[in-house]
Amino acid sequence: MKKVLVLCTGNSCRSQMAHGYLAYFGKGEVEVYSAGVETHGVNPIAVGVMNEDRIDITKNTSNHIDEYMDIEFDLVLTVCDSAKESCPYFPSTAKMIHHSFQDPAYAKGSANEVIANFREVRDLIKMYCKELVINL
Repeated sequence: MKKVLVLCTGNSCRSQMAHGYLAYFGKGEVEVYSAGVETHGVNPIAVGVMNEDRIDITKNTSNHIDEYMDIEFDLVLTVCDSAKESCPYFPSTAKMIHHSFQDPAYAKGSANEVIANFREVRDLIKMYCKELVINL
């Protein structure tokens, strides 16, 4: 089983969505963790848009990267530029990859426009994670 860490700034939106999709597409072949260089709590809009796609992240927690320093990961995926720049050294042979996604937590506009932005980011993360699992 491959161990994957998804890393983002606050572990509230993008990393949580990626966590959900990697676990779903990995179907027991991938053990997924997500963390942030800070913790901001799981964003309720992210939970809602993932539920729309039948991915349940309601039990996910916002974790700090320090909690996982003793785990030997096969892959560390950063999903935002800030996390890539702030990512600490991992004393392991983990492959590091980066794919930056827009942070939907900063979306502006009406409630419908904000939710539309979350859905757009969700769909990009979904496509990326599906491809990533195929190539693990």
